[in-house]
Amino acid sequence: MQSAFSAFLFGWLIAVLGGLIGLGGAEFRLPVLVEVFKQRVLHAVMVNLIVSLVTVVFSLIFRAGLGGWSAILHHFGIVINLLAGSLAGAYLGAHVAMHVNERALTLAVASLLLLLSGVLFAHEWVLSLVHLRVAPVLQAAVGMSAGLGVGIVSSLLGVAGGELLIPAIVLIFGADIKLAGSLSLAVSAPTMLMGLVRYARRHGAAVATSSTRALVTRMSAGSVLGALTGSVLARFVSSELLYVVLGGVLLISALRLLRHAAARAA
Repeated sequence: MQSAFSAFLFGWLIAVLGGLIGLGGAEFRLPVLVEVFKQRVLHAVMVNLIVSLVTVVFSLIFRAGLGGWSAILHHFGIVINLLAGSLAGAYLGAHVAMHVNERALTLAVASLLLLLSGVLFAHEWVLSLVHLRVAPVLQAAVGMSAGLGVGIVSSLLGVAGGELLIPAIVLIFGADIKLAGSLSLAVSAPTMLMGLVRYARRHGAAVATSSTRALVTRMSAGSVLGALTGSVLARFVSSELLYVVLGGVLLISALRLLRHAAARAA
């Protein structure tokens, strides 16, 4: 009973962040699955992908249902632009994984997250410098390139990529962070689905056990409630606070990756 409640509670807590900002919460859920629920890494990755997809889908539904459908549809061109790159990146990620040094990749991603964290903490100053009027063709090319990079990282790490998508949408397209969070979810859902299909074909048996299915069910149930909670809170939290919260999330994620890289080197 305690384990069942813990799965629901952790699912809820992590999904609140997803609904509030526009993330799947995979970076925080994976350590919980391994360290708290003692899942083998392969099992944890599969469970993480499934629960993250549930979180992303329901966060998008709840955020849009609370008054955001018109804004999302109005800016759906941004979603298509990024998806054109991210789906290709998610497909290529499996190939890249076989040819890249994991520690080098981890350090590169951590460095990028540190940079984006600084951008968000100082967003007003940075955006005043970098958000320039550019030709739509150039903006689309930059957006597709950003989507490609996010897709590759998402596929390699088994995450939704919202931590990279949201800053990209803010910087490239000049969107408010709340709108960027919703658009990020719309991009993340199909990108994660492609990654999940790829993993399921190779390692589908990892979630076939009754105990793993129960964990997925309980954590997903908590995630649905957490996605709703976070989406409701997003209406009352200022954009300025969200910039700081996301900046903190990126900083924590970067530090965790750096610690992981250091542990592998030791």
